[in-house]
Amino acid sequence: MPVIERTVDKNSDLYKLRHSLAHVLAQAVQELYPGVKLGFGPPIDDGFYYDFLFPEGVVLTDEDLKGIQKRMQKICREDQPFVQEDLPFEQAIARLTEMGEPHKVEYCKELHDKKGFDTIGFYTNGPFVDMCEGPHVENTKNLRPDCFKLHSLAGAYWRGDEKNVQMTRIYAYAFESKDELKAHAQAVEEAKKNDHRILGQKLGIYSIADEVGKGLPLWLPNGAAIRHELEKLAYEMEFAAGYHKVSTPEITREGLYYTSGHLPLYKHSMFPPMELYEEGPGGGGEGDENPTERYYLKPMNCPHHHMIFKAQKHSYRDLPLRISEYGRCYRFERAGALQGLTRVRGMCMNDAHIYVTPEQLKDEFKAVMDLHKTYYDLFGFEDYYLRLSQWDPDDPKKGDKYVDDPEGWAFTEKVVQEALEELGLSYTMERGEAAFYGPKVDYEFRTVTGREFTATTNQLDFAVPKRFGLVYTDSDGEEKTPYCIHRAPLGTHERFIAILIEHYAGAFPTWLAPVQVNIIPVSEKVIDYAKKLEAMLRKDLVRTELDDSNATMGKKIRSGTTRKIPINLIVGEQEAEQNTVTMRRYGIEDQPVLALDTFVSELRDEIRDRVDVRRDMR
Repeated sequence: MPVIERTVDKNSDLYKLRHSLAHVLAQAVQELYPGVKLGFGPPIDDGFYYDFLFPEGVVLTDEDLKGIQKRMQKICREDQPFVQEDLPFEQAIARLTEMGEPHKVEYCKELHDKKGFDTIGFYTNGPFVDMCEGPHVENTKNLRPDCFKLHSLAGAYWRGDEKNVQMTRIYAYAFESKDELKAHAQAVEEAKKNDHRILGQKLGIYSIADEVGKGLPLWLPNGAAIRHELEKLAYEMEFAAGYHKVSTPEITREGLYYTSGHLPLYKHSMFPPMELYEEGPGGGGEGDENPTERYYLKPMNCPHHHMIFKAQKHSYRDLPLRISEYGRCYRFERAGALQGLTRVRGMCMNDAHIYVTPEQLKDEFKAVMDLHKTYYDLFGFEDYYLRLSQWDPDDPKKGDKYVDDPEGWAFTEKVVQEALEELGLSYTMERGEAAFYGPKVDYEFRTVTGREFTATTNQLDFAVPKRFGLVYTDSDGEEKTPYCIHRAPLGTHERFIAILIEHYAGAFPTWLAPVQVNIIPVSEKVIDYAKKLEAMLRKDLVRTELDDSNATMGKKIRSGTTRKIPINLIVGEQEAEQNTVTMRRYGIEDQPVLALDTFVSELRDEIRDRVDVRRDMR
């Protein structure tokens, strides 16, 4: 079976160490900040974290982590055994209530009501008590004070649900030795140099201005060039696969989202409505308190695409019908959740919706998975995993989260799982993470700073086409409702470009690079030849710059290297006389002298075929 478990050995010494330190962190925070409420505190790949809800007015800063770590080190030197205790459910609820831990009470009830736990585990060390199944080290004295480091703060919604309260998450590294901790911390600091938020500014790719708004990126010329190349790639791939390109407006009347089901299910992630007061028959004019229309910024493209399907009649011969759009969407992400390009409020999505018959469903879903693979192979992605997100029929709030159609869920989840297995793809399974209208396969990535997120997706919708009254005439002459596949194999420009910046460390392959060729003349004597070369390349649609500044040759070359331009051409008197160029590739020492015609021909092939000549070096 290709289903993989993303778990660790809970009996390992490292797991116990990290789990125990999470409890020590919570104990230290409770001692330093009375009244704090606890969330979860699990071990993770390189350490642990714990979520806290601090009293009103308490806002932690990075500077506060030093005091918390110092208190933790003190606890580690004390003689505090970890003692396990199992309590009947009612007693567990009573204890947690007495402790004043509402979030633990909520989770305890869930363990009992949904998973059938009749007893609940607790661990005590010194004065600290936490609901926990363990395991832990025997005593806090087993924890070395120099084997962990608190390193960052983040906002985190309780249970990962944006409808819930936002808590403060404290992250820490933890290893079995001081040397391992030091080596890991150094590696992380080195990796942070490739953080897209740093390189994105340094390389002039994007900017976020307070005057424009949080989470609303401004694409600078270099970023716009990358966007254009991705759109061109998508258009070519989708055209070859039989997609039809469409375009839809960025706002719509609110009724469309009641039809789709996004209002009220998705309302918390939408910008507030725009209320229009139009004059005319039946319309309120100036001073009228009742708006004639309410419009919303588009949070997703699917309702508009459904209306495009509905605009014309279709028969089974028209299916599968694939319509695509790089559509602009807006979502009201909370300020604390925004992060560079990976979490924004304005985005442009590589969206498409495929309308199919039941017989076509699996093959079409597999074709989308193949398209994902084609893209990912092209970019050389390897560090990601697939997650099959299913509904949770046992969720007491399932009526607020999912379409109530158990048969539809059973059928579509079976189709998606069969598609994955027939393709031989490994994946994890996650209950309770499905879209409200059907199961989905998400491609999960991790940033260089360790934050995990969904990059691209492939979703199966068995419910919303029916809400819109979408039908096709089948071979028997009857009208039937199509299934719909929602897919975005290049995600959004914002998130995908963030991934690319970090993946390439800012050194993009030539076909994708904002500036593909930088021409460096040796002296004023060859400026005319350099300008002729620049004009020829730009006429061939090569993104070319000419460095005719007064800087020295060394500075010009260093500038091209710092900007990570893939090709720098050195032209001197000899090159001008012989109609050649000396080529310096980023990261490659060899500097061949090429005939101009040869260079242009090879460059055309490289850009057309989207070759990355430096891939073998990484």
